[in-house]
Amino acid sequence: MASDEPRPGLVPGPSRRAGTLFAALYGELTPRPDGVPVTDRDPYIQFHDRAQAMGWLDNLWGMNDAGREHPLAAPGSALVSWFQVGIESVPGDRPLPVQPFLRCAGDVTTRLGELRLNAAQVLLPAYSVDTSACAEHARAPSLSTAAWFDDVRSATPVLVTVDSGQNPVVPVVAQRMHRWLVSLPQNVFRCEALVEREPVPPPLPDSFWHGPPRHRVTFQGTLAEWSLDAIGWLGGFLADLAAREGAAVPLLLTVSRATAIGP
Repeated sequence: MASDEPRPGLVPGPSRRAGTLFAALYGELTPRPDGVPVTDRDPYIQFHDRAQAMGWLDNLWGMNDAGREHPLAAPGSALVSWFQVGIESVPGDRPLPVQPFLRCAGDVTTRLGELRLNAAQVLLPAYSVDTSACAEHARAPSLSTAAWFDDVRSATPVLVTVDSGQNPVVPVVAQRMHRWLVSLPQNVFRCEALVEREPVPPPLPDSFWHGPPRHRVTFQGTLAEWSLDAIGWLGGFLADLAAREGAAVPLLLTVSRATAIGP
């Protein structure tokens, strides 16, 4: 019998959503130092309430699902929390709402405890960005907010992997994306080199994003600060570049500290 109960990869009931944002946060979660008891409220409800309070719910996305444990998480992956929402098609002069999405995910996770983040995975629906009506120079709208990080002085070495699963599009556009990362005016992510990186299976069904991981590129560099805010900006920026290069497929982004082994 069909059920409207939310579960990974499915939006309950009728939906006009054009794409899906999914985030998985990895690391260590410890009791909060202020002694405030950890909430036992469901992360789905917490995420819903936080997104509604910030004006993001329905304006930027519609709720799908969220939780802590995930049935498809790799053993020993140190998954702390995960979140999934549906988004409408995004005009090419606006970035995918990855930054507020991760901000909301982080706000909810810190209610569960103190997070030491080692890595974040985000499914980027680059195909949801409509660049058809945009002039060439306007196809990286994230650049308009890059200056927010100019005053940050806590650069962190990171590895940034973009994977298109069984679709070979990412290796095809990798060199051009690398050129844009180096040449466009932003100081959020300073790209240094292309390196090899073992794929990290996401807690998602393969059919949901053309998985499993296979075709990828990994950029080594420094992030202006190690925060979900900066990772969210980078996710939106990479989606800008992917859409600009015609990589209209779901892309799995994994950002991890360069010193971390796995997520």
